[in-house]
Amino acid sequence: MDDSARPTAPTAAEAEVPELPDQHTALPPSPARRAAGPTRRLIARWPRPVQRVLRLLWWTATLRLVGRLRQRRLSRDYRAWTARYDTIDENDRGVIARDIAGLSDPPMISVVMPVYQTPEPFLRAAIDSVRQQLYPHWQLCIADDASTERHVRAVLEHYREIDRRIEICYRGDNGHVSAASNSALGLAKGEFVALLDHDDLLPEHALYLVARAVVADPDLDLIFSDEDEIDATGTRFGPHFKPDWNPDLMLSRNMFSHLGVFRRSLVEAIGGFREGYEGSQDYDLVLRAAARTSPERIRHIPHVLYHQRAVSGSAVRAPVAKNSATERARQAIADFLTTRRIDAQVVPGDLPHCHRVRYALRELPLVSAIIPTRDQAALLRTCVTGLLDRTDYPNLEIIIIDNRSREPDTHAYFAELAADPRVRIVGYDKPYNYAAINNFAAGLASGSMLCLLNNDIEIIHSDWLREMVSHALRPGVGGVGALLYYPDDRVQHAGTILGLGGVAGHPYRWQPRGAPGYLGRARVIQNLSAVTAACFVVPAKVFAEVGGFDDRNLTIAYNDVDLCLRIGERGYRIVWTPHAELYHHESASRGPDTDPDKRNRFAAEMAYMRRRWGAVLQHDPCYNPNLWLDGHDWGLASPPRIGKLAIAWADERNASRQP
Repeated sequence: MDDSARPTAPTAAEAEVPELPDQHTALPPSPARRAAGPTRRLIARWPRPVQRVLRLLWWTATLRLVGRLRQRRLSRDYRAWTARYDTIDENDRGVIARDIAGLSDPPMISVVMPVYQTPEPFLRAAIDSVRQQLYPHWQLCIADDASTERHVRAVLEHYREIDRRIEICYRGDNGHVSAASNSALGLAKGEFVALLDHDDLLPEHALYLVARAVVADPDLDLIFSDEDEIDATGTRFGPHFKPDWNPDLMLSRNMFSHLGVFRRSLVEAIGGFREGYEGSQDYDLVLRAAARTSPERIRHIPHVLYHQRAVSGSAVRAPVAKNSATERARQAIADFLTTRRIDAQVVPGDLPHCHRVRYALRELPLVSAIIPTRDQAALLRTCVTGLLDRTDYPNLEIIIIDNRSREPDTHAYFAELAADPRVRIVGYDKPYNYAAINNFAAGLASGSMLCLLNNDIEIIHSDWLREMVSHALRPGVGGVGALLYYPDDRVQHAGTILGLGGVAGHPYRWQPRGAPGYLGRARVIQNLSAVTAACFVVPAKVFAEVGGFDDRNLTIAYNDVDLCLRIGERGYRIVWTPHAELYHHESASRGPDTDPDKRNRFAAEMAYMRRRWGAVLQHDPCYNPNLWLDGHDWGLASPPRIGKLAIAWADERNASRQP
């Protein structure tokens, strides 16, 4: 590789992957894709504008354009998507029926539903949605919270009379939702309890998929699913496709929500619902239950198993109630932190109904900021000046690794920095290898925290490093990433999603600063599988434990993704925080590497990542298999990367029976 062609250290692993032609590759590539390889390579030889025209002609000639347009439509049109991928048919019902018949010990699920003044059509629809479940081993526990509308008792008595699985209690006084939920909970006999609001709906396969999860893993304590909303006409919209259990996201917003299912003995052990937390009583229950179990016993089902009604008067359309519920949610989070003996403060987040946990920084460990560089004195000066003069973290050393700088301005700046005892400049007289340079520098660092920085980072707010270190000091955290902007205030990095663009990519790219992202996730603290090392804080002991960067197989590309995955493999969490904001002076319009050696190197590193991590790249636990991997905007996957409904479970069960 020609070192002289690289004037500045790229992002970790050139984490901003060059936009190589048609790199959005499935794993493994299909036979058709392999067959098209020569054509793709021929197209890649032309200038970029010509490539676009040639690709369009190619797609048209092979009818791929039609498929791509359909995929685009489905990614935007939730109604079309649900009709194609999320609608039960007779074949599914037959598979489910046969699978249920083969269960030797099907779990009983008690559906807990508090009722108060529910409009009759909604009440009937909610009860009918339980009675229409394909899974028959359920109990519906209803507590009427002293409703005065006459139809409520008449409807409830009608259903109790026609279905013995329905049990009802009538409260003498109105105690609100927590008290009523506890009354309904008192009727429950099932091993698990599922929560249903009195005007919402369950799709017919909901309890079956819950039961299937329990059968597959009998040790589960908490189960949650994806959800959406439904209007008065029955139209579904607003899907919420969730990640798997995400502890830091859970402290930023209620990512568990509906359909929520709990082991009944655990709910009873923590005292059920707490009065005084109305509006956030479910959030509070999840936090207290999660404190009594472990992440391995919490399961996410990536199917829409709950339809939340969104009409006038419903909880989802009551902003005043939501505001008070948000205050109670913050109290529930504060209680959780106190129970865990975590020194932190809960404050409002950047978005309505979201929260931010500010962790106390009682100690200020030495942080070693590592900056690989080659020439580009102006960029380096901006970065180092920000560290020395605009960062309010006092216990800091800066290690600049000079990789064969030649320009007089750079060496003059080195001489200027030599007078500052906080700065060390160390030469690295070998060909450029981002991974090896950082590994070399980590061996020189004195700090218990490493802060990996590109030389083109610019500080925005003085507290950025305090924010990142406060997370890195938390038990179980193995690395912390930041929110990076292009100089024009568009998002450059807001975390990394595995599989995006082939191996890994950045969501929300080019969105304006302050954009909320998918369901607010671009503005809240959360766990991610990987982040960029362009600005990355990692405990030195964790970096050493995993062996640092892979400087043999991943010299430039994807080494930060690989590092984060190996940190996660050791049981540590990666935290991404939007409250550490910095500029990254990487060109927003950077084109592809056209040098054949660089392209070959990139292809080899992409191939290594696929061999090393395989299917993990297609099933990021911090993303969702119903969301696509073809863009930065969280569109709908067409098709989803999970089998359709019941068939997925049946196939899994049959595969497990193979010798």
